[in-house]
Amino acid sequence: MNPNRRLLPSLAALRALEALDRLGSASAVAEELSLTQSAVSRQLQALEAQMGVGLIQRDRKRLALTPSARDYLAEVRPALNRIAQASLSLQVKPAGGTLNLAILPAFGMRWLMPRLPDFARLHPDVTINMTTQLRPFSFAREPFDAALHFGKTDWPGTDALLLRGERVEAVGAPGMLPQGGLPQARDLLRRPLLHIQTRPDAWQDWFTAHGVTLQGPLPGTIHDQFSTIIQAALHGLGLALLPEYLAEQDLATGRLRRAHGGPIEARGAYYLVWPHEKARDPALTTFRHWLAGKAEPEDGLPR
Repeated sequence: MNPNRRLLPSLAALRALEALDRLGSASAVAEELSLTQSAVSRQLQALEAQMGVGLIQRDRKRLALTPSARDYLAEVRPALNRIAQASLSLQVKPAGGTLNLAILPAFGMRWLMPRLPDFARLHPDVTINMTTQLRPFSFAREPFDAALHFGKTDWPGTDALLLRGERVEAVGAPGMLPQGGLPQARDLLRRPLLHIQTRPDAWQDWFTAHGVTLQGPLPGTIHDQFSTIIQAALHGLGLALLPEYLAEQDLATGRLRRAHGGPIEARGAYYLVWPHEKARDPALTTFRHWLAGKAEPEDGLPR
């Protein structure tokens, strides 16, 4: 008998454990998995018995994962995701292969998506599955073949293709700014500023580029995506520092105004990155060669 066999728990039990962590109640788990609550409970009890470790905290009204179970699930969940993705790929079986791509939400929607119809026309046999990811991750632990990345080419274990640089400009709603913007860059410090989590030094760089020396950190609200920052700026909640490709439509229609000056070069650039071991994957190779033809830092953006 294989001594590791007892350490390979039932996939159904692992699905129940993962769903309980995500949904928070046995009734929600039962509904998602099309089981009864008693069946869910039996699966969880069987998993505890097999592992010899308490995984569930039980009281009269709810079930919750123990700290040990949460640590265990953090290791198991990427494997479950990979199994699900591999199963989907097996069912679809595209002739040209499948590319599982992690995208940045704003750049993926506004830069990549308008160009994808051309890829679909040229390579209809390649399937591209896309998932939003805001930060770098471990390719070994997540089911992605490649990712869109903003920053530097310092992602460990990967190769990279430069897609485009970035220029940013300070903008705000007309109610916050006079026509033509504020006369001095320092005047922006009298307005609330909107910050994005993934680029904590962006405003610092902007003020430095305009000759303003700052004392201490800049106040303001912090957001995780450009989409929320744009909405906050449009509603007059603060001044935003936006990439040109995100600001230009609202500037053209007058929904936003330039706060001061024009665009400046940002630190970092957009890249396609992929792990070394995926470099010869046929679907990735096809996509990478096509994307190289679109990687022009100053190309005109399709609308």
